[in-house]
Amino acid sequence: MVARDLELVTVTDESIAVRWTTAAIDPLGRPRPIESDTELALAPADSRRPAPVVHYDANPTAYHYAEVTGLEPGREYYVEARSRGVRATPGSMWHWWHDEPRLRFRTLVPPPGRLLRTLALTNDLHFGEEVSGEIVAALPTGVRQEPNLPPYPAVMLDALLTDVREPDRMVDHVILAGDLTSDGTPSQSRNLRHWLDDWGTLGRDVLLCRGNHDRPRVGPRWRSGPRLAGTEHHDCWGQYFLPRQRLVGYDLGGLRVIGLDTTDLDGAGGRIDAEQMARLRSLLNDEPDRPTLVFGHHPVTRDSGMSNLGGPGFVLDRHDAAALHRLYERAPGVFLHHSGHTHRNRRTPPDIPIPVEFLEVASIKEYPGGYTLLRLYEGGYMITFQATRSAAARQWSTRTRSQLFGLQPRYSLGSVADRSHVVHRDLSGVERVPHALAPPAAATATAVAARRADHGGR
Repeated sequence: MVARDLELVTVTDESIAVRWTTAAIDPLGRPRPIESDTELALAPADSRRPAPVVHYDANPTAYHYAEVTGLEPGREYYVEARSRGVRATPGSMWHWWHDEPRLRFRTLVPPPGRLLRTLALTNDLHFGEEVSGEIVAALPTGVRQEPNLPPYPAVMLDALLTDVREPDRMVDHVILAGDLTSDGTPSQSRNLRHWLDDWGTLGRDVLLCRGNHDRPRVGPRWRSGPRLAGTEHHDCWGQYFLPRQRLVGYDLGGLRVIGLDTTDLDGAGGRIDAEQMARLRSLLNDEPDRPTLVFGHHPVTRDSGMSNLGGPGFVLDRHDAAALHRLYERAPGVFLHHSGHTHRNRRTPPDIPIPVEFLEVASIKEYPGGYTLLRLYEGGYMITFQATRSAAARQWSTRTRSQLFGLQPRYSLGSVADRSHVVHRDLSGVERVPHALAPPAAATATAVAARRADHGGR
């Protein structure tokens, strides 16, 4: 047995999360999952004593996850992970790419002031998809769910919605930044809407925008949806969610959240039409200093265009991106722009010197299989990437490490600094939420059981 693919997934001000897999290598050199125990040892980096065991779970699994809390903010630690006494090692041979192979980390120091509210940032669910990791037909080789298991988008959505209601996450709102469906068909859109309605209220608990996978289409599969004037396209996704190229603004107790539709009618790249841009300009000009979070599916910066696998044409059109930068320059209340589309965790610098963070969040549907927590304090905010914790989600996330010819981890996970950091800003104008969303437990359990039995996510 080998213990491999060790990753330091999450670093917060007082906790970490680590995961790895255990496997045996068959005669053809292929890893086969082997169940084992889960043991984690941790100590301050300056300690001269052996690291004590701080987490142990005897329940056998091949997909290990260990979370440790109660750490001291701003302190450096080191961690060791073991199964059956075998020490887990990082999966990456290129240790310069990530910080994880050093097995050392420093906890964050939260911003000053009270915790005001917590949002979960996520995207790229691809509800209804059956093959993960294909960019064009059969290339790269995609990954399918194992026989007799639920569809993987349903597995990952269920894991997400369950996880964010846990007391240690305390999420008040979930933001879904596009590509919610695989093809925007009537059945995908309808079933997803039912699933989200079981969990919370659209526009209050769940805030969302359209992605290129959700765009209007031409063909018999979409003809039951409303037809766009002057085109042959039918917008089935919009029938259940939002009209095309429609900006939506939300007031979350002093926090302004703006969702943009950045999708083109035919293509993977992004654009914003003149009417939507004018509406955004009006909102920002009316209250330029109001704390504002903007989200849209397509990344905005030049750096993102040059560093993602799809190239410059895969992100927002350069003219529209420049217009956004100019609007943000005149609206100092805008502090963060969240996007998806690239399926990776990455912070990119703005094209001009403005104090706005441009954050890309990895896809929820595949490795690394998580979402980003945005915790707002009176004196700023803290970003931490969190892996979904259900056994089924951990298994699927591990299987999809093989995507992109095995390069998925090095492309998608991102550095610790990209996915765990603190930014100081004056957010004192945001109202404090006294508690996280907490519907009656019986109602939640009933809804989850019903949707699992009903359509398995299809």
